[in-house]
Amino acid sequence: MRKLQVDILGLSTSPHTNGAYALILYEIEGKRKLPIIIGGFEAQAIALKLENIKPPRPFTHDLFKNISDAFSLHVNEIIIDELHNETFYAKVVCELGGEVHEIDARPSDAIAIAVRFNAPVFVTEDIMDEAGIREEQKEEEDEDEAVSPPELEEAAEPKSPAAKLEELQLRLEEAVNRENYEEAARLRDEISRLKGIG
Repeated sequence: MRKLQVDILGLSTSPHTNGAYALILYEIEGKRKLPIIIGGFEAQAIALKLENIKPPRPFTHDLFKNISDAFSLHVNEIIIDELHNETFYAKVVCELGGEVHEIDARPSDAIAIAVRFNAPVFVTEDIMDEAGIREEQKEEEDEDEAVSPPELEEAAEPKSPAAKLEELQLRLEEAVNRENYEEAARLRDEISRLKGIG
């Protein structure tokens, strides 16, 4: 089984599923991307860690990290290794006292754990061949989508992009402190779009 290392390109709301997000992984030594549909809670858990925003109380994945640290459990890597009926399966490869264990997990939970341990994420070549999207295809889609984001154009006109970004970051932190994660996710997406334009 050949493994390909991937990294997180970003998260976006999924147009196909209500309340779900598309987690986009990209091949580090290649040109393919792998979209995985994940739930809102897992998307927030991944996004908050990527943005280095600490929630007022630990998420489940933070709790797992704290327990792992207390018992010297190390997460070596994450492998997305199966795809059945459009459902991805993953393994968390852990080490405790010199013994290696593979634990079944949903990819969304596995990646939320990976970002907390700075663990590498891998996808098998078979899965990338079956479900990966070539970058050229994605660029064509992006051109179609990028024709006119009206709410962004209106928002960016009165303020400089840097000022707008700073304001959105503050609003994001406030939303997290209020534990309004839906609003935080929406603001995070807007910040990501702004950073993409800049």
